[in-house]
Amino acid sequence: MNVIMFNASLLAHIISKGIRMAGVAIGLTVSLCVSAQTDTPKDSARTLDNVTVLSQRERANVISSKPLQSLSREELTQLGLQDLADAVKKFAGAQVKDYGGIGGMKTVSVRNLGAHHTAVSYDDVTMSNIQAGQIDISRYTLDQVESVTLSVGGENHWLQSARHYASGGVLSIKSQRQPEDGRRLLVKVRGASFGYVSPSIRYWQPLDTATTLSLCGAFTRADGIYPYTLVNGREKTRERRLNSDINSWQGEANLYHSWGQNGQIDAKVYWYRSERGLPGSVILYKGYGNERLWDEDFFAQTVFTRQLTRQFTLRTRLKYAHSWNKYEDRDVKYPDGLRRDVARQNEYYASATLGWRPTHWLTVALAEDVFWGNLRSNVTISDNLTDPPYPERITSLTALSANIQWQRLRVSANLVGTFAHEHVKAGKQPDDRRKLSPTVSASYQLLPHQQLYLRAMMKNTFRLPTFNDLYYLRMGNTGLRPENAHEWNAGVTWSGQPIPWVKYLSVTVDGYFNRVTDKIVAFPSTYVWKMANFGKVDIQGIDITLATEIPLLEARRGRGISLLLTGAYTYLKATDKEERSNSYGSQLPYTPKQSGNLSAILRTPWVNAGYSMVAQGKRWSSTLTTPTYTLKAYQEHTVTLSRAFKWAGWGLDLQASLHNLTDAQYEIIKYYPMPGRSWSVSATLHL
Repeated sequence: MNVIMFNASLLAHIISKGIRMAGVAIGLTVSLCVSAQTDTPKDSARTLDNVTVLSQRERANVISSKPLQSLSREELTQLGLQDLADAVKKFAGAQVKDYGGIGGMKTVSVRNLGAHHTAVSYDDVTMSNIQAGQIDISRYTLDQVESVTLSVGGENHWLQSARHYASGGVLSIKSQRQPEDGRRLLVKVRGASFGYVSPSIRYWQPLDTATTLSLCGAFTRADGIYPYTLVNGREKTRERRLNSDINSWQGEANLYHSWGQNGQIDAKVYWYRSERGLPGSVILYKGYGNERLWDEDFFAQTVFTRQLTRQFTLRTRLKYAHSWNKYEDRDVKYPDGLRRDVARQNEYYASATLGWRPTHWLTVALAEDVFWGNLRSNVTISDNLTDPPYPERITSLTALSANIQWQRLRVSANLVGTFAHEHVKAGKQPDDRRKLSPTVSASYQLLPHQQLYLRAMMKNTFRLPTFNDLYYLRMGNTGLRPENAHEWNAGVTWSGQPIPWVKYLSVTVDGYFNRVTDKIVAFPSTYVWKMANFGKVDIQGIDITLATEIPLLEARRGRGISLLLTGAYTYLKATDKEERSNSYGSQLPYTPKQSGNLSAILRTPWVNAGYSMVAQGKRWSSTLTTPTYTLKAYQEHTVTLSRAFKWAGWGLDLQASLHNLTDAQYEIIKYYPMPGRSWSVSATLHL
């Protein structure tokens, strides 16, 4: 009943505001139509001379009112990026936590807000993990990806879901819908260092002129044994990383159907299963771990878009997701010499977004998301409880958004209302949560014929405690409050052709300030560690991106030579502002003040060459900034050569890459050494 009353009152409030905005929009539209009338006879006609219009294509990252970065399929391939985590490292302001090894977990955080504030979207539907609240992006390959986009403050399209509006940042993965050059079958084999072998296959089958079926599958195995240098004071020894093997299977089916300009439906079924070793931390020469992890993920989703009338558009999303994982650790410290944790979680998700375009300069959308999830695990909140809590949570998100594009001004605003209710089988359940979160962003084109923009954004988001935070791992605290985050951004963007021999030059500079309150952290209590709201963090930073293309030789029959350069730089200061904390004023752990990357792609008629570099400055693994906890700065370089062969009816793509060219020895997480120099080769056959 509380859920219904809250949603009804919130929905009535949002609709009333929407009606008032609609009245204003209709009034303005009528006045514009009246003022646009002239005395020219309807039947008169004039013949105009042919006019050739030359203009530079607007770049999405420049005109967007929110920071936006993207990598296309062509760039992903030519840079020799191995997985989704490597792609994310190319974005300014994105931090990837990498626990090392082939099977090591990798999570993404935007501007140090934490992985829980970053939504990962796969073909317009958000992925979720109600148990841990973060997505392991290492399990998603780039073989069937059309583009990867990172947006700060949410995505820019007006029919997005309420979940996207409610996130501090969105990492969006878009699948390849159509085969290249009309070839339906794609077979790829990839081999790499450390026993890595991964064959994959993808097949497209047109069912009729408007419907296409896509099937793909992949298998990956690796022993994951790689050498690293262990430093212990003045002593250096050469060790091997063990228990880092992985075996995984992945399958996906997609069905695309279109009604022309009136709408389309996309359906996806995804399955993933893996067994991997968790190598653990390297402490006191203990380089071998006994931990094993089994994962299984399955989800089915549909996205339906329909143009209802000239002004109204509807987009709906449905999804069912099931996850299962088993963790085992063999150690004498356990009573039976074995610890086994098993967890299953389910989620049912429904979303609907109704978009209204009363005039060409105004769009309004109302989005409603409802999702229910549960978790079954053999782990209890404490050793005193014999029955697991078996929690369930139902969450409702309601978002009203408006977008205005008036001449050189773009303004976007949305208001998200959140309601969450939980039920547990055993133990104490938390109170219901209610929250309103606003967002406002704007961009203004300073000069009418130049792509020079100023932009600004203000956003409030919050994240609910995960089930692990509340109930499990013997650290849970059902009294946790949601973690709040406030984001402010101001920037300038420009794109143009400053000199004739440069095709384009694009630059974005964004300064930002984030404040996180009620931060959820593990805090020591009387005898054990417990999750607690103990923290306030201030985050200040600057993100700079640059991209340019230089034609080196004029294209003839599409066989020119060009150089594509991209770069990104981030300065980030994230400090503990909790006055009760002993680390007040210290830089947060694992947060480099400076980081960046550089990429170069040389495209020629004979071979494409790619180079990329990722660098991070000095960091600390603790709030104590002493040499004991220092993680040294590093740079990782990758070079790639690729060549495409095409014959009648089929094609062959060959690629070879050398990763970590200088064999840099470094750690992203303390005591988790990363691989040194390695290689990879791949062959892709198109039929």
